[in-house]
Amino acid sequence: MRVTNNMLVMNFMNDYNNNLERLQKDQNMLSTGKKISKPSDDPVAVANTLKIKTEMARNDAYTKNTDDAKSWLSLTDTALGQIGDLLQSARDLAVQGSNGTLTQSDMQSIAAQVDQIKQQLIQIGNTQYNGRYIFAGYKTDTKPFSDSSNGYAGDDGVIQFEVGAGGNRIQVNVTGDKVFDVSGGTSQLLNVMDNLSNALKSGDNQTVSNIIGDIDNQLANVLAIRADAGAKANRIDLTANRLSDDNYNFTALLSKNQDADIAQVITNLKMDENVYRASLASGAMIIQPSLVDFLR
Repeated sequence: MRVTNNMLVMNFMNDYNNNLERLQKDQNMLSTGKKISKPSDDPVAVANTLKIKTEMARNDAYTKNTDDAKSWLSLTDTALGQIGDLLQSARDLAVQGSNGTLTQSDMQSIAAQVDQIKQQLIQIGNTQYNGRYIFAGYKTDTKPFSDSSNGYAGDDGVIQFEVGAGGNRIQVNVTGDKVFDVSGGTSQLLNVMDNLSNALKSGDNQTVSNIIGDIDNQLANVLAIRADAGAKANRIDLTANRLSDDNYNFTALLSKNQDADIAQVITNLKMDENVYRASLASGAMIIQPSLVDFLR
């Protein structure tokens, strides 16, 4: 086969452009820190990167739900603890009021304290989280308890947050009908406070003594509900730790999939620079005057 000067020049230019493209690719990786600048560089790696980023976005959503659930349950636990403390205070007052040696003035004073405890219980029953009433069930925009009656305006709706793949959900709310022992639309817990107050005001020591057992029942109910809420909080903590581990693994996998090995890139860059310079030197020898230039 006859080799012409044009063939030599064309072959050189093809090799020269290839060397220049490799050099440009090395420079792009070094400047961006990424080994993929366009999908055609590595279609499989690009597809894997998109999948990983999708999983990371989903994991971030679960993490936000978990944080929200932790805050909700933390506030619920605080509120339940306060209710328990108030009931214990009411019990102490009832024990004190059952003493037959108290004067009517003393009984009235204790009754006034019980009335204040009831108002505090109602206030805690209307606790809000981000503008939502935590004890109102689904009716988070409705005030569940009022000062004028012992009724319950919420419902028994269960609020769940999705905290994992495959429909992994957890209940974050405790409904007021359970905490305040609602029966027939009326809170028995608040009724107990009224009964205690009325018995104290009337000076009925025996009735006050009998009400102590009712307070104990309400206190046991609140403690059981708080224990259940605490178990949910522990589960949320475990879920949050797992999501944090997943996020770390996703981040490491994404880095491995798309980040360039800078040390290797620098090595390749130096090698490709040498090849490029050598191609320029060889090109200077290939593209020389031909016989035609001397026949002009």
